[in-house]
This record gives sequence, C-alpha cells and structure tokens, in this order.
Amino acid sequence: MSVEKKMAQEPCCSKLKMFLAAMCFVYFAKAFQGGYMKSSITQIERRFDIPSSLIGFIDGSFEIGNLLVIAFVSYFGAKLHRPRLIGAGCLIMAMGSFITAAPHFFQGLYKYETTVSHISASNGTESILPCLTNGSLAQDDIPTVEIQAECEKAASSSLWLYVFLGNMLRGIGETPVMPLGLSYLDDFSRAENTALYMALIQTVGIMGPMFGYMLGSFCAKLYVDIGAVDLDTITINHKDSRWVGAWWLGFLLTGGVMLLAGIPFWFLPKSLHKQGETETEKKSNVVEGEQDCFIPDNNKHSNAPDKPAPVSMAALAKDFLPSLKKLFSNAVYMILIITATVQVNGFVGLVTFQPKYMEQTYGQSASRAIFLIGVSNLPAVALGIVTGGFIMKKFKLKILETSKFCITASLLGFSALLVQYFLQCDNSEVAGLTVSYQGAPEVSYQQYTLISQCNMACSCSLKHWDPICASNGLTYASPCLAGCQTSTGRGKEMVFQNCTCIGDSPFPYANMSAVLGQCPRKSDCDYMFKFYMAVAVIGSFFPACAATPSYIILLRSINPELKSLALGVHILLIRTLGAIPPAIYFGALIDRTCLKWGTKQCGGRGACRIYDSIAFRNSYLGVIYGLFAASFVLCGVLYNRLSHREKRRALKSQLKAPEQDGNGVSTGNRNVSSAIIKCDENPDLETTI
Repeated sequence: MSVEKKMAQEPCCSKLKMFLAAMCFVYFAKAFQGGYMKSSITQIERRFDIPSSLIGFIDGSFEIGNLLVIAFVSYFGAKLHRPRLIGAGCLIMAMGSFITAAPHFFQGLYKYETTVSHISASNGTESILPCLTNGSLAQDDIPTVEIQAECEKAASSSLWLYVFLGNMLRGIGETPVMPLGLSYLDDFSRAENTALYMALIQTVGIMGPMFGYMLGSFCAKLYVDIGAVDLDTITINHKDSRWVGAWWLGFLLTGGVMLLAGIPFWFLPKSLHKQGETETEKKSNVVEGEQDCFIPDNNKHSNAPDKPAPVSMAALAKDFLPSLKKLFSNAVYMILIITATVQVNGFVGLVTFQPKYMEQTYGQSASRAIFLIGVSNLPAVALGIVTGGFIMKKFKLKILETSKFCITASLLGFSALLVQYFLQCDNSEVAGLTVSYQGAPEVSYQQYTLISQCNMACSCSLKHWDPICASNGLTYASPCLAGCQTSTGRGKEMVFQNCTCIGDSPFPYANMSAVLGQCPRKSDCDYMFKFYMAVAVIGSFFPACAATPSYIILLRSINPELKSLALGVHILLIRTLGAIPPAIYFGALIDRTCLKWGTKQCGGRGACRIYDSIAFRNSYLGVIYGLFAASFVLCGVLYNRLSHREKRRALKSQLKAPEQDGNGVSTGNRNVSSAIIKCDENPDLETTI
C-alpha cells in the first residue's frame, strides 16, 4: 500500500518540480532582459540624444505596460490556466525585446558630434589650424523650426518611441509571471517549503541581471555600427561620453532566451496535487487553492461535494469589488504596500542611475561600471536572498521575529549607503567648466566661461563637445577652445600642438600638446573607487537578506482566498507609485547638474556630456537617503501594528482556554470577545512561517 501511495505521489511531485524549474528559468530570462535594459540606458540616451528625464520615462514604460493589465490578470487569471498564461506572457516579452532593437535597423549610421572631422588632414601629415579653419563651426545660430523639423525627420530622432513601445510590451508580458506563478507554487507545495522555493526562484532570478549587465558591458565596448563603418576612422573610444555601443545586439539575444523560457509552460497542467498528499487524501480533501476560493461556498450543492460548482466570469466580476474592499481594509497589508512603495522608489533610483554615478563621480567608463555592478553587486544580492531564505527555513521565524530581522538587515544596508557619501572625488578638471583656464576650481553652468583670452581670437563654437587632454593635465572642451594651431596623425592617434591656452596655464609645457579624449582622474580617485565598490557590495547584501522574509510577511498577512488578488494589487501599486515616478524625477534632478549639453545633428540640445559630480552626488544620494529614512519610520509603524495583533492573538488563546464548573466538568469559554475574533482576521498570523 505504501508503494502505491508513493507511486501516486511521485508524478505530482515531479510536475511541481518541473514547474519550479520552469519558474526559475523564466525568472532568469526576465531578469536577464531587465538587467540588460538597465545596463543599456546610457547607450540609448546617447544614441537618441535625449535627456536623463526622458530616458527615465522610457525605462518606466515597463511598469506602465505592467499596470495596464496586472489587476485583471491577477484576479481573473487565477481561474484560468495559469501556466499557459505565463507562457503567453513570455512570448509577448520576447516580441517586446525584438521591437526595442528595431530602431537600429531603421536609423542611418551614428554621427557623433566632433570638430575633428572638419579640420583633420586626410593624408595624416601636419595640418595648419589657425584655431578653426571651417568658419561654419563657429556659427551657433539656432535653425528655423521648419529646417529643424525636416532635419529631425531625416535623422529619425523620434525612433526612441519603438524602445518605449517594446519596453511596454515587456511589462505587459511579465504581468502573469509573479502573481500567478507564485500563487500556483504556494497552492500545491508544502507550507514549510514555500519560503525555500521562493528563495530558490529569486536566487536563480538574480543571476539574470548579472548576465544582463555583463552582456551590456560587452556590447558597450562594441561600436554601434560595427561591421558597417571603418573603425580606424572613428576618433572616439568606449571611454568617451559620445561613444555609443552596440545596444541593439543584446536585445536580440535576450528576446531569444525569453522565447525558450516560455516553452515548458505550455505543457504543464492547470492544477496539481498538494505536495505530499496521497491519491486517497486528494479525493477526500480537494485542494482549495486559488482555483476554488474566490467565490463563497454557499453556491455549492450538497449533493456534489467533490466537484465545485462552475463559476462564470460574470460572477467573478461581481465578487471583484467586495474582495478588493476586504483587501484594503487589512491595515497590515496597506502599511506593507506603502512601505514597499517608498523603498522601491529609492531602490529604482539607485539602480537606474548607478552606472552614470560611477562614470561621473569616479571617472569610470560605462562598460566598466556596468561590468563591475554585474560581477560584484549582483552576486552579493543573490547571496543575500539565499541567506534570508535559509534563515527563515532554519530558525522558523514567526511574524514579529521576521519583521525584526527585516528591519535590522535594512538598517545595516542603509548604514553602508551612508558611508558612500564620504567616498567622493573632485570634479574632472575641464577648463571653463569645473576649473578656470588658470587651473583654479571654479564650477560654471554658463557657456560663456569657455571663452578666455587665449582662445578669444579663434571664433570657436561653444556648442560642440570634442574634448582633448592637454599635457598640463587639464581637459579642454574642443581643440579650438584650447587654441591649438597644428595637428598630426589621424583618427584616435591625432595629436594637437602649439595650443595657446596650454601655454597660459600655471604649468606651461614647451610643446603645448594635447591628445583626443578627457584626461583621467587623479590616482587617489581610483583608490577611493575601490572603497566605494567594497561598501556598495556590503550595502547590496544586507537589504537582499530581507527580500524573502518581507514577501513571506505579505503572504501571511492576507486571507488565503485573496492571495492572487493581493499579490496583483501589490505589484500594481508598487509599479505605479514605486517604479515609474523615480526614474523620471531622479533623471530630472540629475539633468539639473549638467555642465555641458551635447548638440544634436540638427542643432538642438542632445544628451549631457559632463556633470558637476559634487552636485550630482548631493542630488542622487540625498533623495535616496530621504526615501529610505521615511521607509524606516513606516517599518516602525508596521512592527507596532504586528505587535498589537500578536497580543490580541495571545489574549484570544487565553480566553479560549477551557473553564471548569463547580463539579469539575469543562464548560468551555463563554466570554470570547467577538471584537477580538473580528480583529484577528488571519489565522496564518498565529502560525510559524
């Protein structure tokens, strides 16, 4: 008989494990897509010459697509075939990636702003440059509206809308994965295994951003038009702020991976046995998971106890608003929502612009910044998630203990984040922007400070950004603004000589020469950057430890029959209020710290080329600190609420204790307060997670 039970149990368990493996793969694939999108933000910003606020809006289109359908998918999807809905979502996400890459094939070759192409000699011999040989470059006149509109149409400058649309489709496709997938897993697995399974899925999922960032680093080093242009004629390298990598290549690859991830879900069943349940137990105790608990049982007929009455979509729709009202009346759930929203605001702002912060503050190239995040920060996050799940499994923490653990881990992560503020470097020394032409620190947001006595006779354009590194250690915005008279070589090997502004600096050099590109930061900045990376890894580990426990608190704070709806509403509100706005307002604040804007092909304002790194740090980290500090206040409120609930539970247990009458016969408890019963809505709060 035990053999028969084992045989009856094995197929169910194997299918649950198949679903678990498929969920791990799809979590990896969607995180792979998301990680690559985050790593490509800088490249997309430069390719389409758009400000950080607009790139933040494009990045937020994923959440916009998600919130359009999340509530309906989470509620109605629980009655449908959940695995196949997830498979359909994977197909939509793959299409979104392909559409995101489409603009590359519609655009012409990338033309970065430069003055070198106009003044370099084709034979590579020495050229005479009386500051500027092409007078048209000195014209900073604004083109007419008609001319600019025609130019922008020819340059396909509005093709960023395809990136917006593709990212939105990815958001729509991702909608069924988490609420339906996790609720399906929770319905048919043992209660004590849920935390471990969720930790496993999230751990495998965090591998996705690691590979996404590494792929982004690789593609960032490849020129955007690789294979279509002669790279020897390109005068910039991957460290230049005008460089655009092959951003489109990664979206094709991530889309293909997502197609593969969706295949297994089309072959999985609509429902399974409860893990560990025998065939006999299944017949006597039908699993009442998400598939059976949205509509009250008073509609079921007593003559058919083993078969629930069919539920129509109209009945589901009628029950939607009462279920939503019941969900929002749960105070603990609402506090969790608000706290998570504030935390996600800080997290999204931190992650979205961290590569740019590393570029501007520590002088790292975009590809190196992305690579380091992928190989250091993200593994720390993965380890933190595993650690959190292990602690939950090992110590069997209850609700209050879990909340204490989450708050402690978050505080440790916040402490590491505070240290980052003091790990700073000075601004990159650019004559006329961050220092004067005499080398004195002097930050200026005005373009006229680029003009000095040494270049006043050169009629230089103030719009163009074509930096050169002089032998005196200063960066100049262009060869013309450095007063260079001659040049030798071609392409990346071009050298400018007899630059009058270099001779006027406090540290004049006899040859007064300069090479293409910005000057590297001072050696002490590299030393400071190593400390920053170490602190950033620590700051990534501790908050990740709280990821799984905090999600368990959410699951155990809601009624079981509202689980899918609660998860869906949670995702909806988090994405609406927590994920969309921060990328936009963080980007707008960062734009305010820009010292030199690039120039579009049609003459309009392009992407920012260099920021005031000190103002950047104050805006970027200051907002993050404010958001996380507010979240800790809310965590205190949440803990207080959970503590009161635990006390009510304890009081209820005491009141339920049997009472003895005068003859020693148990009479039970006649004084249980209905108010206490009403307050203690969720029996799961009384159990160990």
